[in-house]
Amino acid sequence: MADTKREIERKYEGPADKGDAGLPDLTGVAGVASVIDKGIAELDATYYDTADQRLAAASLTLRRRTGGDDAGWHLKLPVSADVRDEIRAPLSDDLPHELTGLVRSRVRDAELVPLVRLRSARDVRHLVDDSGALLAEVSLDRVRAERLSGGKGTAEWTEIEVELADDGDPAFLDKVEKKLRKAGLARSSSASKLAKALGETAPKSKSKSKGKGKGKKAKAHAVEKAHALEKAPVSAGDHVLAYIRAQRDAIIELDPAVRRDLHDSVHSMRVATRRMRSTFRSYGKILDRAVTDPIGDELKWLAGELGVDRDQEVLTERLTRALDDLPHSLLSGPVPTRLSTWSDARRGGSRQRLIAVLDGERYLGLLIALDALVADPPLLKAAADDPATVIAKAVRKDFAKVSDLIAEALDRPSGTDRDLAMHEARKKAKRTRYAAEAAAPALGTPAADLVKSMKSLQTLLGDHQDSVMAREAVLELGTEAYAAGESAFTYGVLYGREEQRAAEAEAALPEAWETIGSRAAV
Repeated sequence: MADTKREIERKYEGPADKGDAGLPDLTGVAGVASVIDKGIAELDATYYDTADQRLAAASLTLRRRTGGDDAGWHLKLPVSADVRDEIRAPLSDDLPHELTGLVRSRVRDAELVPLVRLRSARDVRHLVDDSGALLAEVSLDRVRAERLSGGKGTAEWTEIEVELADDGDPAFLDKVEKKLRKAGLARSSSASKLAKALGETAPKSKSKSKGKGKGKKAKAHAVEKAHALEKAPVSAGDHVLAYIRAQRDAIIELDPAVRRDLHDSVHSMRVATRRMRSTFRSYGKILDRAVTDPIGDELKWLAGELGVDRDQEVLTERLTRALDDLPHSLLSGPVPTRLSTWSDARRGGSRQRLIAVLDGERYLGLLIALDALVADPPLLKAAADDPATVIAKAVRKDFAKVSDLIAEALDRPSGTDRDLAMHEARKKAKRTRYAAEAAAPALGTPAADLVKSMKSLQTLLGDHQDSVMAREAVLELGTEAYAAGESAFTYGVLYGREEQRAAEAEAALPEAWETIGSRAAV
């Protein structure tokens, strides 16, 4: 069973011409009462990656390590500067599925192979305060790296690593760094031991044969193409592709977080799929929909699978808040317990289903299709045109659809028909918001203002739709409670309050839309 540890650490190195000077004296660091020698640990780690180093390119490391007090498999995922999540699995001969699943969005169907072996003699010191509590662990690592795949190079170096104690104050690392800098040390030029090992042991090309020359030209062409994709967008196609590329990257980067069930990860991935699909539809004059529509269908499928968990999560949060807001005198029967049981029963099954989806071939095929789309986009003639014309026209077209749907909703009497019309308007408001987001770098303030307006409208319409879903859930819960011999009174109160919230949203819509309509000028 894998567990997770949040690592906050910094690495340092001394001048190359000074050799290994050992650990400096750290007794003078502010807050440190004692420096405890913990001895030397012999560590032996083998790092795994694809042959083309996809994990390293994303600053991910996967290793099998023996020695020390945390032998086992370790997967490190970057969180921010100096911060990583280390996910650990027990020591075994085979790659653990709980870790390989977390890198599948990067690895795809490529094989993970031993890439580098690092053997380190780690000289450890514990910095403790006057109560004996650990503040940080400082280690001097004498490292020998051996390339196992893609070459046979070796390298040796010494570095100092400072890891903050669990729940420690990150500001303490600044105090240690001040002392280390006075001793002539500087931050390591490499983000990790693996990054340094890959750089130091990279094979040196000695052949200038015709075949090698072709390989170099192909690589140079690939690099040039990648750089071209990253340049500042100019044409309408450039701006749309930049937005699509950002959503593709978001899906890949969020995959491990969704598998780990991190807060808001499912929602964020779902939003990325919707943004991309909406962009395909809004900008059909720029990207050939004969190519993008099948991908859009797969994105819709993925959003639906993600939505099973997300919709249940949102609904449960809403009902829980509603219960918390009720006076105790209106709470009759085991309502919180029934709500919790009802929610857990639905979420547990959907959670297992979602992991199966992410492990499936259909999802893998979608990721591959997204890569192909970004690498070779199906641009139409209008893609080369001025974004101020082409993109603005697409955004105005989406806004007009929202306007028509709002008018339709306001014309209908309160009830199911109005609920459906407002839900459709909400979906079109999202699409218009995403189209304006993609347009903002090209159109500036007008598009940015439209994003804000559509977000405001989306919130109003979303609260109305949430009330519709909440009433359905409350009715179901109340029926179950009554059948079990429990009081259904509280469920009736909750239903009535949700009806009132929906009525308030409907009453606020005309004025809100009038304000938005008067400001829309893309």
